[in-house]
Amino acid sequence: MKAHSATDANGTNEAASLVRGSNQSGMRAHNERLVLSLLRRRGPLAKADIARVTGLSPQTVSVIMRALEADGLLVKGDPVRGKVGQPSVPMRLAEDGAYFFGLKVGRRSVELVLVDFLGQVLHRAMELHSYPTPEGTFAFADKQIAELTARLPAPARARIAGLGIAMPFFLWNWADALGVPKEKMAGWRKADIRSSLAERHDFPIYLENDASSACGAEVVFGPSTGPRNFLYFYVGYFIGGGIVLNGARFSGAGNAGAVGPMPVPTPNGVRQLLDVASLFGLEGQLRASGWDTDSMWRSAEGWDIEGDILDRWLDGAAAGIAHAIVSAASIIDFGNVLVDGWIPRDLCERLVQTIDEKLAEQDLTGLTRPAILTGSVGADARALGAAALPLSQRFLLERAGA
Repeated sequence: MKAHSATDANGTNEAASLVRGSNQSGMRAHNERLVLSLLRRRGPLAKADIARVTGLSPQTVSVIMRALEADGLLVKGDPVRGKVGQPSVPMRLAEDGAYFFGLKVGRRSVELVLVDFLGQVLHRAMELHSYPTPEGTFAFADKQIAELTARLPAPARARIAGLGIAMPFFLWNWADALGVPKEKMAGWRKADIRSSLAERHDFPIYLENDASSACGAEVVFGPSTGPRNFLYFYVGYFIGGGIVLNGARFSGAGNAGAVGPMPVPTPNGVRQLLDVASLFGLEGQLRASGWDTDSMWRSAEGWDIEGDILDRWLDGAAAGIAHAIVSAASIIDFGNVLVDGWIPRDLCERLVQTIDEKLAEQDLTGLTRPAILTGSVGADARALGAAALPLSQRFLLERAGA
């Protein structure tokens, strides 16, 4: 996975040769990353199956598997007996092989998750805010990294392999949208959150746009049967997204597939997609009706929203996204569109259905109509995508032939 910058805060450049580290948290060699990627996507496999799929020799696979098992990244499964010959022994990822932090910095909240090598969330902490500040973010991150680390058994703490940060770029530009004075957000112009945290923590730290991170979570943690080419939308305070081609996220210069700035027609003229399909619009309508909107940001489930307000927002958001899909499909024949967000799952499914209905009203002459699908990761996609940054950069290949 390619982050906003190819260099982490400790100076590791992904163009450098991927030499094997001296321990489990070091940068893995190419073939080791290939095997780890294959097992993550397909689940437990025997050495013979790995050799067949990867094209590596059985001897090479045996050497790789022994090294990964010795480093605690793989564990043996139960032997599987066939009709003839010796039983095969499948190997699988060890859930305690490595641990990763994911820090999500949002317009209305900051969240830290600690995940294991399988991507399972072990611990989390969240704090609401009216708007994010560098000082508040640093204080939260330092405090919660220490507290979540302390929850791990002592031997496991040495296996923390990195921190990923998912946050909007150019935060100082969003003061008006957040309804706060520009000077309150001005600190983000000079703040270097990655370098600042790296000065106080001894593991690699990576940074990426929040919506791109959410898309990355779908690539890394999504189902093995999921589509390999898709346009991705994540509905958060502002809508964002990403592009996945041949199973790998395409980042371009760092912000490809952002989708939010795409122009879309509305009854009030052409607007950006983020103006009609973002949660800040829904929050504004709810506040005007006297609804306590803090509950939206504490949890992405259990929203008790007045039907008329929700229906109006849903209709406008779906129409805008449908127009954006047509525009994108005229450039790349995606075949699939995945929609996810910080919204209840039933609302996400309603949004997907409504987008599909709005898409049917569009002129698709000369285009292939894509399938509109619900994302598999859910509201945690940004935080999990942040945790996936060190996991992917250090242990995986996106194009693994898996």
